[in-house]
Amino acid sequence: MSSAKNIQSENIATKLNPVQIHLLEMFSKDMGSTELAEIKDILTEYYKKKILSEVDAFWDKKEFTKESWNEATRDVHMRKQENPKG
Repeated sequence: MSSAKNIQSENIATKLNPVQIHLLEMFSKDMGSTELAEIKDILTEYYKKKILSEVDAFWDKKEFTKESWNEATRDVHMRKQENPKG
């Protein structure tokens, strides 16, 4: 099988990467909502661990402490900005 395929969805061509192709082939059987929820949980946990590892590495590299992080981000607004156009 080729390393990438094209699919048509609503007249938009999307090129799939090898991981996407592998997952589609692996999960090509019928699944119930319980199995889908379990797979979503597994993938969510996997990416959560990856992100936390990257954040920890960043903090270590920058030698942040809780206090230095708070100082560095003191003026950063984390809330979503309101859309000025309404």
